[in-house]
Amino acid sequence: MKNTRNNLYFGSLLLLAIMTLASCNSNEKSDGVNATSTQTVEDADAVTITENQFASGNMELGKITTQPFNTLVKANGMFAVPPENQADVSAYFAGYVKDISLLPGDVVKKGQILFTIENPEYVQAQQDFLEAKGRLNYLKSDYERQKELMADNVTSKKNFLKAESEYTVTLAQYQSLKKKLTLMNINPNTLTGDNIRSVISVPSPLSGYATTINATKGMYLNPSDVAVTVTNTDDLHIELKIFEKDLPKVKEGQPINVRLQNEVANVYQGKVHLVNRAINLQERTVDIHGDLVNKSDAKLFAPGMYIEGEILTTTQKYPALPVEAVANIDNDYFVLVKEKGTNFKRVLVKIGATNNGYIQIVNANDFKPDTEFLTKGAFNLITE
Repeated sequence: MKNTRNNLYFGSLLLLAIMTLASCNSNEKSDGVNATSTQTVEDADAVTITENQFASGNMELGKITTQPFNTLVKANGMFAVPPENQADVSAYFAGYVKDISLLPGDVVKKGQILFTIENPEYVQAQQDFLEAKGRLNYLKSDYERQKELMADNVTSKKNFLKAESEYTVTLAQYQSLKKKLTLMNINPNTLTGDNIRSVISVPSPLSGYATTINATKGMYLNPSDVAVTVTNTDDLHIELKIFEKDLPKVKEGQPINVRLQNEVANVYQGKVHLVNRAINLQERTVDIHGDLVNKSDAKLFAPGMYIEGEILTTTQKYPALPVEAVANIDNDYFVLVKEKGTNFKRVLVKIGATNNGYIQIVNANDFKPDTEFLTKGAFNLITE
């Protein structure tokens, strides 16, 4: 009986030892698997760049720096000129176009003849003026004489009133015809019977460019027909439309970045000149007027050109890296951090705003101040 108990006791000890050994072996195998898995992840994030690769790829190193980031209000619009810098030129009087030699884009000066028109009725207006001018001298003398006689009670009041009436009516006709001839670009002070003409000229009201030519030789023009449009582009300005929700953010004097549509390379500087306080009820937008900072830039553009604008409303500074240093992989963002020698490690980062070629690094405190990043040429290496 005693031997039996001893055998059971030693058997239990043997079984316990076997189970303990098996458990240890299982843990060692598990640890080995985890170690292998960890090593695989670390290898996947490690990148080695040779000196030749670094040089041939024009790669660059850099650190996180503090950069200004602007809160932007984006808007679309066009270049335009003030109303006083554009004129639709028409003839005040109907007639046939006798001569016109303008082409769209031609430079014109204020007072330069744009075109001439012809109509026999112009002759009658000049004749009526000369006749009224001739009668006026006689009627004025008669009126003054009757006035003196009336004062001396030598003539009747009826004769005086008749002379006064004829003089007043003729004077009104004379002044009216004089103004009409001035609109015809005919100098009434030099007009005589020898220089009456049937052709009148139409001058330019301002200096600029002939931007639209509607008239052709031989065309009949009514007084309301626009023959030529002249535009002065010296005061070319920016016209943008913002949504009503952005109105409280925009103020006079704020900077504007201007680009032509579908062109991101060239940015032109402007500033807000005027903020309209009326809302377009159909589009729910507000008009913003701006000026180009560099006035010489106006020569590069023409009124009506569509533009994209960014109004810089506020500015804050954040730690950032160049945009090229960050790669997007399935909406996760990675950078390459330099370790030792030519070894780099792919590290996940959190990003924020983007401005002027820089991207905000939200978790910048996770890195030491002297940490170096691959700032140029990193994208292809990270996404491989």
